[in-house]
Amino acid sequence: MSKHLIDLLAILDLEPIEVNLFRGHSPMATWDRVFGGQVIGQAMVAACRTVEGRLPHSLHCYFIQAGDPQVPIIYQVERLRDGKSYSTRRVTAIQHGKSIFSVMVSFHAKEENAFDHHDKMPYVPPPENFSAEELSKQPMFLEMPETIRSYYGSDRPVIMRPVEIGRYSGQKIDDGRVHFWIKTASKLPDDQALHICALAYASDFSLVDAVMARYGRTLFDGRMISASLDHAMWFHRPFRVDEWLLYAQDSPSAHGGRGLTRGMIFKPDGTLVASVAQEGSLRERRGA
Repeated sequence: MSKHLIDLLAILDLEPIEVNLFRGHSPMATWDRVFGGQVIGQAMVAACRTVEGRLPHSLHCYFIQAGDPQVPIIYQVERLRDGKSYSTRRVTAIQHGKSIFSVMVSFHAKEENAFDHHDKMPYVPPPENFSAEELSKQPMFLEMPETIRSYYGSDRPVIMRPVEIGRYSGQKIDDGRVHFWIKTASKLPDDQALHICALAYASDFSLVDAVMARYGRTLFDGRMISASLDHAMWFHRPFRVDEWLLYAQDSPSAHGGRGLTRGMIFKPDGTLVASVAQEGSLRERRGA
């Protein structure tokens, strides 16, 4: 079993403490705060462990305060409803006796489709065009910040391949639309609930950064202070997160120190599998 698979499964494999109570750990204890996608993914796992025969179809969450990566996170699940078709769970993440995160997760029993449509996937070149080997042939790849080039490292549980790499060297994206190819670094078990939790984990990567695309800037230039405020996600159709997915992002508005971002996640065949929305706090450092 590869290091990637062990890492990702270890992140999402919570320790049961009591009924409706779970404990999770952070793999990056040296970071200054817990990665938001980790808390989303772990909370989703906690919710899924209290529901049988149904899969999550949506989540709505708030990041209340930054998590401490050196301290375990306690996840408390409240079983709000189990109806004929839907189940509802609220999960609160707790550290130092305080709530740091809260999410509502809705589960739906499988049923026949009365309607079936989705938006078309935007055309972008395939992920093979954005491998480290291919991009290393371009002079701008060596000029990219190390933080960005680390996307192509071998020690990440989720592989990310940005499409508009020119924006990392100052190129502006006039319509603000950016794209990433994503997948887990190793194959996951055949468990759709696990794939949903893993995609929830990956969905927070770089999403607020979509705000900066219009300005030819990124969150990695040291002049910005950013934080996710809330996060919503809808799961439309089955998928595997260990196979390539296109994450299409944009930002329709930014004002008053906040930016709104949206994402649509597609299979390579054009099937829309999930939608995402997030608002983040965005401030320039004083004197930047």
